[in-house]
Amino acid sequence: MLVLLPPSEGKAASGRGASLKPESLSLQGLAPARAAVLDELVELCQADEEKAREVLGLSVGLRGEVGKNTELRTAGTRPAGELYTGVLYDALDLASLEADARRRAAKSLLVFSGLWGAVRIGDRIPPYRCSMGVKLPGIGALGAHWRTPMETVLPEAAGNGLVLDLRSSAYAAAWKPAGEVASRTASVRVLHSQLVGGVEKRSVVSHFNKATKGRLVRDLLVAGARPKGPAQLVEVLRDLGYVVEAEAPARAGRPWSLDVVVTDIH
Repeated sequence: MLVLLPPSEGKAASGRGASLKPESLSLQGLAPARAAVLDELVELCQADEEKAREVLGLSVGLRGEVGKNTELRTAGTRPAGELYTGVLYDALDLASLEADARRRAAKSLLVFSGLWGAVRIGDRIPPYRCSMGVKLPGIGALGAHWRTPMETVLPEAAGNGLVLDLRSSAYAAAWKPAGEVASRTASVRVLHSQLVGGVEKRSVVSHFNKATKGRLVRDLLVAGARPKGPAQLVEVLRDLGYVVEAEAPARAGRPWSLDVVVTDIH
């Protein structure tokens, strides 16, 4: 099983230990595309703080994030699983997993990134600021930049197993499963259900969405679940206590759509 996660804007304030070693990162087929983004991002942030802040979509109060980007090659690093914080990663709580579940996480989780393309949770990277929605002056839209190398690298990473896609739309733009891979991909959204005037209303609420996705991945890792495809995933999630509504694709070569319905977060 390959689980595709979004990153988080929230990150550990600093790295620790060795600086970035690009050759050590997983998915080395993405290395040339990573080098291109890294070079331009560092150059932009070193040359003009205000322009960089504008390009990165940062408020004045976040101008310090530009400074972090100037030091990407020399700053200390952390495993991606420690670097990313925020609601999803708090709920996933990788640090508290037992050894077997941690090993499963290291093999199955991929975090998408505007700067790195995608990394495994053990890959050591420095704190940075560069979302997938950014358009760098020389490269253009990062979603489009990553699309071509991802077309080769991601199917190889997926192998013959299930692909569980939990990415937000901005990160989904970097790679869309196609053909046979798509047929064993399950794209999940979380719907918050509540009664309003005695009538059920459903909506996508950021907190419920992120927290539930983190809990869902954690539960799969702890259970050691190995569903072979989307239909089996639905059964596993229901056995784990989730309310799941599934829709098989109308045509071959399309992903499954799964709705996980929640009423509260504990």
